[in-house]
Amino acid sequence: MTLNDGACLIVDVDESRLRRRVGKRYLDEVETDLDTAIAKVQAAKAERRGWSVGYVGNAAEVFPELLARHRAGELTIDVVTDQTSAHDPLSYLPEGITVDEWHTEAEADPEGFTKKAQASMARHVQAMVEFQDAGAEVFDYGNSIRDEARKGGYGRAFEFPGFVPAYIRPLFCEGLGPFRWVALSGDPEDIAVTDKAIKELFPENTHLHKWLDAAAERVEFEGLPARICWLGYGERAKAGLLFNQLVAEGKVKAPIVIGRDHLDSGSVASPYRETESMKDGSDAIADWPCSTP
Repeated sequence: MTLNDGACLIVDVDESRLRRRVGKRYLDEVETDLDTAIAKVQAAKAERRGWSVGYVGNAAEVFPELLARHRAGELTIDVVTDQTSAHDPLSYLPEGITVDEWHTEAEADPEGFTKKAQASMARHVQAMVEFQDAGAEVFDYGNSIRDEARKGGYGRAFEFPGFVPAYIRPLFCEGLGPFRWVALSGDPEDIAVTDKAIKELFPENTHLHKWLDAAAERVEFEGLPARICWLGYGERAKAGLLFNQLVAEGKVKAPIVIGRDHLDSGSVASPYRETESMKDGSDAIADWPCSTP
């Protein structure tokens, strides 16, 4: 969100994870006091400055509190989403259990822990639905939390959409999709060369330029240097030819490998993510006969 100049509050139960993200430049700072965290986000919003504050807390408790303040007019929350890993309820920390107790409690009574987690997810998702009722833009990031909330007894869990049918699939309909490449040389400078070349190839695409500049500054490489961006129908073919030219002319030190992202036209069978809400009812189908230039 900060790459689009948004101000955001990130809630995580595990302080060490938030601290690690600060170290990787994915998060700007961490707070353990909710009032202080909110004040910092509101200040950044007022200044129209991209900034992220990580708050140490349980979303099942924090989201309802934020909703109450939103309703009271103490703050305005525009967008709400969630990236909790909820595919396995044992990976969701229920209310009333500390981080230190987490794994011991889950191992001692996995069935009971699952029920507690699903009950907490129900409250978590209920707050998200009610944020939507109050005018916020709300979406699921494809982590099964809505289905687990449904199992926890909340009947309105699917009243906000997953991000793929809401935002991504319309881009697919225009031929826009993710385009990923890796520098086999292992040299980050080769990615810098490709970034510059892609910007020169598509000089009018200001969104692309903004992303590439921000990624170069703030996204740390993991393993081989790599980059991803979204390109349109026909543009991916042009980019591939450009990379061939860079290799042939020796402007990069080794070949560039082009890969596909899980958000591609043919992808996984994930009824709550990539293949959610298919108009022909084919949510459980993973791949499609298609041609990508």
